[in-house]
Amino acid sequence: MKKKLLSLLLAATMLTGTLTGCGKENENTTTPTPTVSAAPTTDATPTPAANGEGTGATPSVGGEEISTAPEIEIQNIRDLSNPNATAKAQLVYDYLCSVSGQGIISGQEESCGAAAASSEMNYLKKVTGKYPAIRGLDFINDDFEGVVDRSIFWSNSMHGLVCLSWHWGTPPDGVGYESSKGTIDLSEALTEGTDLHNALLADLDEAAGYLKELQDANVVVLWKPFHEFDGEWFWWGKGGSENFIKLWQLMYDRYTNYHGLNNLIWVLAYSSGLKDGWYPGAEYVDILGADSYATGTRSSMYKRSVSFAEEGMPIPLHECDHIPMPDEMISGKVHWTWFMTWTLSYLKENTKEELDTIYNHEYVITLDELPDFDVLLAE
Repeated sequence: MKKKLLSLLLAATMLTGTLTGCGKENENTTTPTPTVSAAPTTDATPTPAANGEGTGATPSVGGEEISTAPEIEIQNIRDLSNPNATAKAQLVYDYLCSVSGQGIISGQEESCGAAAASSEMNYLKKVTGKYPAIRGLDFINDDFEGVVDRSIFWSNSMHGLVCLSWHWGTPPDGVGYESSKGTIDLSEALTEGTDLHNALLADLDEAAGYLKELQDANVVVLWKPFHEFDGEWFWWGKGGSENFIKLWQLMYDRYTNYHGLNNLIWVLAYSSGLKDGWYPGAEYVDILGADSYATGTRSSMYKRSVSFAEEGMPIPLHECDHIPMPDEMISGKVHWTWFMTWTLSYLKENTKEELDTIYNHEYVITLDELPDFDVLLAE
């Protein structure tokens, strides 16, 4: 309880400086529903949630945000891999599938730890007058309670989308970024009855409990475990493609069938290399894309991602520093579903002028331009 209270108190502190602590490096040296058209909204500074989370909002000029979002006709293009997925999860997935080629959803990774987590949101609001539609969070450093609190706030109070990853320290007791780059005997970890396998399951089950809290709070999670697996610099990729596929399928089965987590949309995030032979199978994956710290639209990486994915799957740019310019994506027919800029120092690789252009471009969907999925479900 003391740990959680401290986390919540820190979350209320709205810092705007350059952040440290995550240790992140550049790791990859159909039934239609009504059209959703965002109406002009007024975005005053939000009141912090009861859990203490603050967004550090800075009102835009005149206190008004005029939506320029593309009109998205939400269609059921494909079903989620989990047949028991919640209606809200399927609706969010329908939206993501329908966005592809019509616009790109803005996303921003927060810095880890409650005290630093709002810095990127503050910065974007100050520079562009907008918030990102997707907030990226991470269970890194076992910050389970803080991440759950901020996810609930972003989803239920701000009506945004949540993308959650996990720099999982090496089992049985590793914690944090450096540990996630460690090495274990993955074949042993996947062998039932071994101590390492039991430790692996214990870690999986601990995280599942917090994902269950999000399900109970009606939060849909873009669940992005084991990112950059084919780069083979994290323990989950160092055991090779065959073991990785077994690990992904183990987590999927345990979370979906054993724990009944029906709020997850399963996101497979390749490195920029997009190596052959690592795909777990269509019945285990909902979204497929890649990471890149290059510049430009990354058109070749996009085309290769499409070649790996099932027809109609959303294709995100999972991680980047330089955000592709919207006009270049449109003219080049590079239809990333969303971009996710990494934390503050990476975000600042984009000039303020570039960020303002991107976040206020009619092709880019920001927080104020998302549909309210709960309202749509109630209709």
